[in-house]
Amino acid sequence: MEVRTDLYLGDCRDILQNIPDNSVDLIFTSPPYADQRKKTYGGIPPNEYVDWFLPIAKQLLRVLKPTGSFVLNIKERVVNGERSTYVMELILAMRKQGWLWTEEYIWHKKNCYPGKWPNRFRDAWERLLHFTKEKKFNMYQEEVMVPMGDWAKTRLKNLSETDKRRDESKVGSGFGKKIVNWLDRDKAYPTNVLHLATECSNKNHSAAFPEGLPEWFIRLFTQEGDTVLDPFMGSGTTNIVANRMRRNSIGIEIVPEYYEMVKNEIEPVALYLFEPASDYEKTPTTRRTAVR
Repeated sequence: MEVRTDLYLGDCRDILQNIPDNSVDLIFTSPPYADQRKKTYGGIPPNEYVDWFLPIAKQLLRVLKPTGSFVLNIKERVVNGERSTYVMELILAMRKQGWLWTEEYIWHKKNCYPGKWPNRFRDAWERLLHFTKEKKFNMYQEEVMVPMGDWAKTRLKNLSETDKRRDESKVGSGFGKKIVNWLDRDKAYPTNVLHLATECSNKNHSAAFPEGLPEWFIRLFTQEGDTVLDPFMGSGTTNIVANRMRRNSIGIEIVPEYYEMVKNEIEPVALYLFEPASDYEKTPTTRRTAVR
């Protein structure tokens, strides 16, 4: 099966308008965080972040299939000794826009180096916010199952009477467990915490995430031949992994240096350069030039 990789150089706010409705199965991306990457991406102040991101989110909502998922890797920073609230504000604003905030995954950076401040310790985690358009969406949970682990040897050895029947949640959530169901199984479903080392120095990008991060979500939410979109492509990790996993992909990057780096690594089917027709037009149009 032949897969397609399309790379676009330009501002995703312009380029996304040219992607068809309901055409993407998974959006996996990590946009510039507030007040960070100022030299490369300009840096968006926390109090302006929601207004900056919502028009992009509106286009992502349009291009995502009803069965698709949007996974947003984002993290607030500490300013003057206090956590910023822009991530929480963004979640609430996106819900009003029509998104369903389905789940929150945590990326534990297991190789994070030590550090402390007078009022806190170093962060060793980042959020991965899972949004969908509908309550029913494609999710292939068996693709990310993990070995049962050593806990099963002791936990399943002597089962209590409670373990042999469905034990309802004590908080009234409607969920429960039946431990006896796992006696003959080799694999179990994972938690929503991913333990992965960071990866930057060998990617020529200051904010590259490890390949295992998009790979896990591509396995969970897509199948071969599906389409994966990263509107903030950066070093191209999402697109490189998608290509290797036989998924079609679309990558958008505003920094020419990163765009050229990804182009040289994965040999895309098509390259596009998007430019405003005129800096002086009140409503600039976009010119698309295919580069072969």
